[in-house]
Amino acid sequence: INKPAGIPVQSGTKSFKNITDLLKNSKYFEGSKPFIVHRIDKETSGILIIAKNRKYAQLFTSLFRIRKIHKTYLALTYGKINKSVKSMIDHLIYFENKKKIIQKAISNIKILKSNDELTYVELNPITGRKHQLRKQLLNLGNPIIGDDKYFLTNFKKIKTKNIMLHAYKIKFMINNVQYNFKANFNNYFEQLLKEKF
Repeated sequence: INKPAGIPVQSGTKSFKNITDLLKNSKYFEGSKPFIVHRIDKETSGILIIAKNRKYAQLFTSLFRIRKIHKTYLALTYGKINKSVKSMIDHLIYFENKKKIIQKAISNIKILKSNDELTYVELNPITGRKHQLRKQLLNLGNPIIGDDKYFLTNFKKIKTKNIMLHAYKIKFMINNVQYNFKANFNNYFEQLLKEKF
């Protein structure tokens, strides 16, 4: 599916509406239930795989674990990213019940367009850490537009309803057949792109 921005994948403490519940009551899941095999942030829009049964849920989970599912994201960031930057390698810090965890995060980055104010990038996460792309772009000094959690105050804020991060493409192979899926970005994203470039 092409998940809209602002809807979480699963129910949380504050969310009343989520993808799992919406799909559970749809015609696609009559006689079965949706199995979540990966996540994208509530604020992020774009492509999301949902399995219809346990067999495929286990297959996708293992494909994600062995990094055989390749994802491409699009983002609009503050500032100009140097064209020579091809990858981001970081050690990201997380806390689980006050326990500090450091995880290595790797993403490839390609500059699609840039000016002095912002950069339009294509991102391929190699690892799958929580908030990976958002944290890595912040570390680079170019946070994502609309991201209030990972933001640098030296940039003049661009007002936008959503975070400008979109899960654009996903590809994987099952039984020697390659599957490619693409999800178009929402109007806010398109509008901002047209305004700025």
